[in-house]
Amino acid sequence: MGGFLLRRIAQGLLVVIGVTVIVFIATRMVGDPVKVMLPLSATDEQRAAFAQQIGLDRPIGTQFVDFVGDMARLDFGESLWQRRPALDVVLERLPNTLKLIGAGLGMAILLSLPLGAIAALRPGGWVDRTTVFVGLFGLSLPQFWFGLLMIVFFAVTLGWLPTSGMGGARYYILPAITLALPSLARLVMLVRSSMIDELNQQYVRTARAKGLHFKRVVMVHAMRNTLVPFVTLAGWELISALAGYTVVVETVFAWPGLGLTAMQAIQKSDLFLLQAIVFTVAVLIVVINVGLDVIYKLIDPRIRLA
Repeated sequence: MGGFLLRRIAQGLLVVIGVTVIVFIATRMVGDPVKVMLPLSATDEQRAAFAQQIGLDRPIGTQFVDFVGDMARLDFGESLWQRRPALDVVLERLPNTLKLIGAGLGMAILLSLPLGAIAALRPGGWVDRTTVFVGLFGLSLPQFWFGLLMIVFFAVTLGWLPTSGMGGARYYILPAITLALPSLARLVMLVRSSMIDELNQQYVRTARAKGLHFKRVVMVHAMRNTLVPFVTLAGWELISALAGYTVVVETVFAWPGLGLTAMQAIQKSDLFLLQAIVFTVAVLIVVINVGLDVIYKLIDPRIRLA
């Protein structure tokens, strides 16, 4: 296990280095970042002074060496919008995003396993048809529109829940449900189809013929084999939420997390803050992938033997 982890961490570091290079190219060599960060009314003298201040007047090779050195020290510069170190802003907003993802995806994961398994036990029954309908509904409904509908109905019309912002448990309900809906739909459909396939396998019939209780066959044997694709999709949902879904949800609900901060940084043309956000998200995705590989080795004996 130790050698496996070291190999995966080394591969993850290569990914982070690759992301670092892409960020440098995107922010330095595609257009003029000085023109992007300064207002249109800025004079040529102001642009030249600003470029000298942030080091963009030096040769591109020197800029890259300095950029890599700053990244190694976790120095992303000062946010032009917040007027403080960009990494401090990211670390301040990141816990809010992780709390929202934990609430939304935690709900999706906890509900999808029992709902998908129950639907698979009676294919074509009313539970199965309801599950399929809800799954298709969740997959086809635009997330931002669903969030707005939730705000209009539960917050504006009924007045039960707050419309936006972050606070106590009541503030989590609408954004967490909005974030969870598409993930719940995909996970439920996956569990349902995987369980139906597993229950029709020969080993299930053999276990039943040997006298094992049906509940034990389902929960111990079939469910364990279902967990391998389930963990894969759950990890993909976590990465997708971290890299994209939260931007939509946080913007709709004005949730002070990393997604909303990224949108604001784009609007403010704060490239230093965007660099810090992209680098942080890349590191988190690498950590998630390493964690998924460890889980695979724990739940699938074929991977352990390989």
